[in-house]
Amino acid sequence: MTMADLITCYNKGCGQKYNPNENDDEKCQFHPGQPVFHDAYKGWSCCNKKSTDFTEFLNFKGCTQGKHSNVKPAEPEKPKQLTEEEIEEQIRKQNEKSNTVETVERPPFEDPCTILEPFINPSFKKQMDELDLTKKLESSSIDGCIAIGTTCKNSGCKGSYLSPASNDDVCVYHPGFPIFHEGYKFWTCCQKKTSDFQAFLDQAGCETGKHKWIKDVNVNSINCRWDWHQTANNVVVAVYAKNYDYKKSFVKLNPIRLTVKLVFPLENHAEFNMDLELRGIVDVEKSSAKMFGTKIEITMQKLQGGQWIKLDFPRETPKEEPPKESSIEIEKNNDKPAAESNDDNDSDVDLDDLELVHGAKISELAAQSL
Repeated sequence: MTMADLITCYNKGCGQKYNPNENDDEKCQFHPGQPVFHDAYKGWSCCNKKSTDFTEFLNFKGCTQGKHSNVKPAEPEKPKQLTEEEIEEQIRKQNEKSNTVETVERPPFEDPCTILEPFINPSFKKQMDELDLTKKLESSSIDGCIAIGTTCKNSGCKGSYLSPASNDDVCVYHPGFPIFHEGYKFWTCCQKKTSDFQAFLDQAGCETGKHKWIKDVNVNSINCRWDWHQTANNVVVAVYAKNYDYKKSFVKLNPIRLTVKLVFPLENHAEFNMDLELRGIVDVEKSSAKMFGTKIEITMQKLQGGQWIKLDFPRETPKEEPPKESSIEIEKNNDKPAAESNDDNDSDVDLDDLELVHGAKISELAAQSL
């Protein structure tokens, strides 16, 4: 039987191809339960396996053995997805009907920010005070060997290391981060939304590259997933993180700007940074922050009534202009032979300085909701 004749198993956590003529009660290892996402953890309702890392969660082996199944699980009926303009129009009508929108002049984004004095959960404070900061990061690349069966660490890739030839295989992956919000599941890089978890897992990557068999550990920044919700009077932002230094981490706020910095001592003091221009205006003095063992929660009181269609306005990172040559440098270049001048001009241009404009929030962390 050729690969084309094999059938894909749709049992959760399996996804392998199988021969229907060789399908017995011990061929498939799968999860009979449902995926559970709570606070910073991701796990399955059928077993006690859970993790804060999404890729590690995807690689959890099933807890039950049985036959493979080629029956696709029924996808729940999808609610009608409104466009951004339709949602904004609905909110505008609601605000007009309730007559709660007040006219308040929007202050400059660059206005000074106030550091919010956070409430620190006592158990979290004790945990961090007792944390052994001399703990060394573990790395599976010390001896340069990769174990057979090691899965690719790029999100969405289903490749495994079988031999050195696996290094030449094309990796199809998602460069973004998973988002779980209001029943929808999607990746920040391609925005293909679905309400069915299995369909989300089956989404092919949107970018190709090389496999990553070893997880990065020496990084200067960390991407934390985050989410937000609102009430009539408040906007609440939750950033999900563990083992961050509450002494070096902070939340800054001005009426239209939210800045969050988290420092992780066990990750070579890597940082998570968020800097948002808020859609609405908030009352800084009546806003607050709370630090817990699995998240930091910021509650901002609205200065204006009404609902926000989104949390923030997207902002582009300003590009630095190259320094202008002085008249002396120009004269020196003019005195050089043409070939030499061209070489100097080329050496002054670094293609890495040409930045692409990011799409939908590459730093949105993966927010999730139950």
